Amino acid sequence: MAVVVIMPKQGQSVESCIITELKKKKGDTVQKGDILFSYETDKASFEEEAPSEGVVLECFYGEGDEVPVLENMMVIGQPGEDISSLLGGGKASKEDAKETITDSNSHSSGTIVEVATEASSTGEIPARTGGAAPVNVQAGASPVSPRARKLAGKNAVDTSSLSGSGPKGRIIEKDVQSVLQDRPKMTPLAKKLATEEGMMPQSAGTGLAGTARAADLSVPVNSIYGKDYEDRKISNMRKIIARSMHASLQNSAQLTHHLGADARQILALRKKAKAMLDEGKLDVNITLNDMVCFSVIKALKKFPNVNTHFLGDSIRYFNKIHLGLAVDTERGLMVPVVRNADDLSITGLARQFKEIAAACRNGSVNPDILSPEAGTFTVSNLGNYGVEIFTPVINLPQSAILGVNTIVPRPKDIGDGVYAFVPFIGLSLTYDHRSLDGGEATRFLKQIAVEIENMELDV
Repeated sequence: MAVVVIMPKQGQSVESCIITELKKKKGDTVQKGDILFSYETDKASFEEEAPSEGVVLECFYGEGDEVPVLENMMVIGQPGEDISSLLGGGKASKEDAKETITDSNSHSSGTIVEVATEASSTGEIPARTGGAAPVNVQAGASPVSPRARKLAGKNAVDTSSLSGSGPKGRIIEKDVQSVLQDRPKMTPLAKKLATEEGMMPQSAGTGLAGTARAADLSVPVNSIYGKDYEDRKISNMRKIIARSMHASLQNSAQLTHHLGADARQILALRKKAKAMLDEGKLDVNITLNDMVCFSVIKALKKFPNVNTHFLGDSIRYFNKIHLGLAVDTERGLMVPVVRNADDLSITGLARQFKEIAAACRNGSVNPDILSPEAGTFTVSNLGNYGVEIFTPVINLPQSAILGVNTIVPRPKDIGDGVYAFVPFIGLSLTYDHRSLDGGEATRFLKQIAVEIENMELDV
């Protein structure tokens, strides 16, 4: 009996996933447990296994498609099995929905007549008869779907320079739409010149609302001799990070204070913890970052106004501390959250940080703990990279974020007018001035420094 494979729901906040790779395609034989396809949410990646053995009778989506969760993705069954009753939940196969027919009888060499349609919302593929004008395709050029050609012609888009994302490199409507999204709108005169003379807007237009005028057009750079760059589409994750960072800076009043804390105490504790680990007295490596985060938790307990979300017309105060930690991965920056961090000892906190960081790097992290709403405060540590000062960006709706810098020697009065170079760790607090006043933010930052300078290692 045929089995429908759906797009799993990974976490309560995930509504759709991106197909990154199809391991099995229509007609492939599969065994139970075989990997069918890999997919990613906003920041985590997963693989889906075959629930039973058989043959892939239908595949509704392809690589790069965004698929709603719980949507039909594949059908696995036996060869020749009737699956018509199962096809209503997914969209029609792309290969079935588009076809290119070469007419060798009535047209000259290099001329192709396309009979191509896209599936309607019901999954039916209407026939197209007559009226299709022949399309001259240069050798090596990608085929273009009728809808893509119509949209390109209407908006003066040169399809010969596009890379198709459809089957066999076919240029489809969304490829043209992608170009239009990155290009300013053009006045009627500019559009006419673009069509007739091949001129294109090279930057934002000078007309109303950024519209490109005729004066803004220029001849594109020669693609063979003059192009010294390559345009690459950004990943889904990078788009999300970009939107979040832009929204954070655009929708809040952010200000950053910088302060240094005497690091002699935590350096001594770090040395002690490393010795205890080597002797087997500790089962987890306690790092300087763990100590700083533990100090942040203590400071947040004394400044509950910082452990908040700013919601526009109200502020949400949390009884527990849910601490986010920025983690650098190959796929981009992730900020997983340790919930109820104020209930943990220094060893418990260190263990939790290492577990969630590893989950982020191998793609198995729970998406629910990556949401900015899941955390009440975030720490971003660039000290390992030698960064002496930086301005972290708040994960809205959180009220603040702490940036941890590298340790540098600075002169300090060590008593009786004697100065010596002392290691200082840099702390950068960015806060939302709508939620916190400068005085309170400064006192909180100072409290973090006090906690670092007076920390005790209680294991």
